[in-house]
Amino acid sequence: MSSTSPSPAPCAIQYRVEVADLNAHLFHVTLTIDQPAALQRVSLPVWIPGSYLVREFSKNLQKLQARQGKRAVPLQQLDKNTWEATANPAKPLVLSCEVYAFDTSVRTAWLDATRGFFNGTSLFLRVHGQEDAPHGLELVASKAIAPWSVATGLPATAVNAAGFGQYQAASYDELVDCPVELGTFWSGEFKACGVPHRFVVAGAPPSFDGARLLADTKAICEAEIRFWHGGQRKAPHKSYVFMLNAVDDGYGGLEHRNSTVLVCNRRDLPRSSETDAKKPAAPPKRGEGYTTLLGLISHEYFHTWNVKRLRPAEFTRYQYDAEQYTRLLWFFEGFTSYYDDLLLRRAGLLDNAGYLKLLNKTINQVQQTPGRLVQSVAQASMDAWVKYYRQDENTPNATVSYYTKGALVALCFDLTLRGEGQTTLDDVMRALWTRCQAGPMREADFAEVLAELGGRSFDAEIQAWVHGTADLPLKDLLTNHGVAVHEDPAQLAQRLGMRVSEAQGLQVKVVLRGGAAEQAGMAAGDEWLALELPAKSADGAGWRMSKLDDLLLYAGGARQVTALMARDKRLLRLPLTLPTVASTTTWRLGMENARAVSAWLDLPTQ
Repeated sequence: MSSTSPSPAPCAIQYRVEVADLNAHLFHVTLTIDQPAALQRVSLPVWIPGSYLVREFSKNLQKLQARQGKRAVPLQQLDKNTWEATANPAKPLVLSCEVYAFDTSVRTAWLDATRGFFNGTSLFLRVHGQEDAPHGLELVASKAIAPWSVATGLPATAVNAAGFGQYQAASYDELVDCPVELGTFWSGEFKACGVPHRFVVAGAPPSFDGARLLADTKAICEAEIRFWHGGQRKAPHKSYVFMLNAVDDGYGGLEHRNSTVLVCNRRDLPRSSETDAKKPAAPPKRGEGYTTLLGLISHEYFHTWNVKRLRPAEFTRYQYDAEQYTRLLWFFEGFTSYYDDLLLRRAGLLDNAGYLKLLNKTINQVQQTPGRLVQSVAQASMDAWVKYYRQDENTPNATVSYYTKGALVALCFDLTLRGEGQTTLDDVMRALWTRCQAGPMREADFAEVLAELGGRSFDAEIQAWVHGTADLPLKDLLTNHGVAVHEDPAQLAQRLGMRVSEAQGLQVKVVLRGGAAEQAGMAAGDEWLALELPAKSADGAGWRMSKLDDLLLYAGGARQVTALMARDKRLLRLPLTLPTVASTTTWRLGMENARAVSAWLDLPTQ
C-alpha cells in the first residue's frame, strides 16, 4: 500500500463501498457508526447541491439492515428517506444496503461491467448528529474489477497504485462533495499556476487527442486562477480532478469543491486528425462541439469560486432532506455563464469573432423566449425546483433561464461599468470574493460593492434587470462598445411561433405565446398533416406536409391558408395567417469598432 498522507486514527463514521453485482448494477455499502445515539437516525439526501430538483435518491436503496455485533437491530422507517435504529450507544452500529446505479447523468450513480461512478448523495446515509465529524471511506477492489482505477478529489490516506483503499473527509458535506470515478479510463495530468490537476476520460474513442485536451484545459484553469487572484495566483484548492464521461449522446456538468463531473458527446472530443502534423505551429481546428465542451469545462471550473465557496447565504449549510431556495441563481449560474465563454477568449481559445458568435446565440435564445416578459431571473431562481428542472411544452412561454438571461444581466452590468469608466464587473467579482471571505453572499452585498466601486447606486438597474421583466438594453450597450447589431428575418418556425420535430412526420412540440400558430389554435402534440389553399387561388388543392419548409413551397403568395392537423385522432382544419418575413427578427452581431471590442474582450486578467 502507498499512502499520500500519514494514516490518521480510524474515523468514527466509516463507509465501505464494494461491487455487489456488475450486471445488476448494484453497489454494496456498509456504514459503521462507532458511537451511535440510543435512537440513531440516518437519512439519504433527496437532492444534490448544484442540481435543484428533488430526485428521491432513496428510490434506488434496497436491503437496508442494521446490526450490533451478531444482533440484528430493528430499523423503523420514518419517512421516504429517513430511518431510526434503536441502538446500544456503547457498541458500534453497522448498517448495510445495496444501491441500484444505472444513471449516466452527472447527478447520481452508474455501475456496469465497463465503468463505475457515484456521487455520495446517492450512496451514503447521513448520520444525524455527527455530520461534522471526520468521515472515512474505503473503496474495495475485487476480482471482477481488477483492471479498474479510481479518480476522486477525496484526500487519500492509504491507497494502492490504482487508488483503491482508504480516504478521509473532514465532514459529511465534504464526503458527498467528492464524486468517485471507477474504470479503465484515460488519465492525464498538468499543473495550472502550480496547482496539480488531473483529467480522466471514460469512453474516449481511439481518435481522442488527450494532449490537446490537457493543453486547452490548462489554459482555461490558468486564466480563471489569474482572474480571481491576479498576480498572487493562490487558488483555493490544493488539487483538482476533472471526470469526463464521453457517450454517444449527452451533455452536462456538475460542480464540486475540488472536482467536476462532465458528460459530453463522444464526437465532440478533440481528435488527433484535427492537428496538422505538417504544420505543428498552426493552431488546431476547433469544431463547434469541442468549443462547447471547452465552455462547459470553463463553466464548471469557474464554479470552484462562484457557488462552491462564494455562495448564496441560503446555502451556508446544505439541507439534504428538502428543497433549499435562493433568489440568487441568476448570479451564481448566470454570471458564471457570462464568464465561461469570455474566459475562453481571454485564454486564447477563441478569437473575437468566435466569442461574439457564442454571445449572439445566447441573446437569440433569450429574445426568442416569450417567458422573458413573464418571469424575472430572480423569480426563475426561486422556481428552479418546480420549473427549470421540470420543463414541458409551456416552459418557453412561462419561464426564462437564469443561465442565459443571467449571463446577459452580467453583460449589461459589465458594459455599463466599463462605459462609465469607474470599474468593471471583473473587479466587482473579486471584491465580492474578498468582502464575503469566499463564503455566503446576499444580494445586498452585490448592490453595495457595485455602488462602492461604480461610484453610484445601481439599485435601479438591479430592480429592472434582476427583478423586472422588461427587455435588457443590450443593443445600446453593445453598440457603445463597438459591436454592430443587425436584425435579420427569423427562421420560419420562429416567425410562426412554434417549435417542431420532423423525425416522424411534422410534430408540433411547442406553441409560443402570441404567435401565428397560437392564434390559429395549434397545440403541442398536434401533427401537421396537410395544407389547404383558398379555393380562389391558382391551385386550390391540398398539399401533404412532411417538413415545415413545405409551407413556403406550397403556399406560394397566399397569406391565408388552412392547416389540417391531427389531435387525439381527430382531424382539425385551422385557419392560419402567414406572417410576413420581416415580422420577427433575429440578431446578428458583428464588429463595428475592433479596438473598442478588444478593449472589452481582451482586457488582461492581471
